[in-house]
Amino acid sequence: MRQPGSARVSSLAREQPEAGVRVWDCLSGIAYSIYMKLSVALALLLFAAVTLAAFAADDEDAKRLPPGPGRDTVAQSCLACHTSSYFRRLRLDKDAWSDKVGDMVDRGAKVTDAQAAIIVDYLSQTFGPGARMNVNTAPYEELKAILSLTNPETQALIAARKEKGEFKSIEELKSVAGVDEKKIEAKKDLITF
Repeated sequence: MRQPGSARVSSLAREQPEAGVRVWDCLSGIAYSIYMKLSVALALLLFAAVTLAAFAADDEDAKRLPPGPGRDTVAQSCLACHTSSYFRRLRLDKDAWSDKVGDMVDRGAKVTDAQAAIIVDYLSQTFGPGARMNVNTAPYEELKAILSLTNPETQALIAARKEKGEFKSIEELKSVAGVDEKKIEAKKDLITF
């Protein structure tokens, strides 16, 4: 069955072969234009969704930072480029944090000297040697590094935290199935709730 108008296009193509090519080129051009517009629209929608998800994740990450002077500066400056997991798993002294922040500035972090000093102070006080970790707000990487857990142990701890809510005691942590209670006992002085 012929499509309406196809006889006219066919006869036009027989009479003027280049006209049939022009019609086909026109139709394919229109189809391509529609395809490209839909592709661009889809790409923009995808970009918007990813951006909104990133902002939501950044906001949640910022809320989970331990309180203290400089927290907002760290959230605003550091979380613009990476998650807090990058630095929360480290326990560095003030000089080492100063080197890290200096390296970030050299790589393009947009912070003033005054902001850099505030960031170094916050990081060295909050994530310095012997700093305690809140097991209810610590991300995966920090839990794993500070408690010396394996991947399955860390996953079990996070699953228990999601399922049962915040931990309230060392005993609750020790009772998590799949986590070596000796590791929790050995690091109990580094844990807060």
